[in-house]
Amino acid sequence: MDKPNDTHTGHRKRLREKFLKSGLAGFHDYEIVELLLTLGAPRKDCKSQAKEAIKRFKNLRGVLAASPEELQQIKGIGPHSAFGIKLMQEVAREFLKERIMDRPFYKSPQEIFDYLYHSMRDLKKEVFKVIYLNSQNQIMETVDLFQGTVNSSSVSPREVIEGALKHNAVSLIFVHNHPSGNPEPSASDKELTRELVYAGKIMRLNVLDHIIIGDNRYFSFADEGLIDEYETDFLNLKLRGTSEAKKRLYRAKLSLRKPYEQP
Repeated sequence: MDKPNDTHTGHRKRLREKFLKSGLAGFHDYEIVELLLTLGAPRKDCKSQAKEAIKRFKNLRGVLAASPEELQQIKGIGPHSAFGIKLMQEVAREFLKERIMDRPFYKSPQEIFDYLYHSMRDLKKEVFKVIYLNSQNQIMETVDLFQGTVNSSSVSPREVIEGALKHNAVSLIFVHNHPSGNPEPSASDKELTRELVYAGKIMRLNVLDHIIIGDNRYFSFADEGLIDEYETDFLNLKLRGTSEAKKRLYRAKLSLRKPYEQP
């Protein structure tokens, strides 16, 4: 067992007094990590491990996003040392969950990412989630709809709409992850989102966003203007009344039918 010495004890005491006096203002990232590590190993010097964690994971956010297994790959960080960081992750997640449940979403897509990132970052398969919101854009329910390769043939607009009716939702947000770490949407992602926006319009439901979660970053269809673009396309198709427009609208309506229903 490591024995504390006066130097290490004094250093930790100064860090804690500094935090109690002024919060994290003026702290280096590694000092914040050091404080968290000492929660689980109060009698151990954690400075070198904290610096190595920042070096490996690039910044404080990267360290906080790391799994316990990843943290323990650093020499000197064991299950007890990683406790403080794991605790902070869970507390932050619960805080963000409560926060987004009480606030309108459309002003804070970053909060949705922060809340879902920890639960989706290590998934080996794509998971497609639907978030159902009320007329005040407050979250009522989050549902895992599909696991596997996300595309227009695997995600059923009918199931999305049925969920909205079940929860009396007014608006929808879609979220899925890219295990590759790159959140840029594929052609299939864009086509699926377009179809879901069309289906929502037919049923008078608002699609607020589709967020793709990657490695410590995300892509927002709303932020990039694609949701507005698809809504405009839908309205133009209705107005033009061309054969191609009729085909697209027919496909959108058909996707809402149950398998045994006839067109």
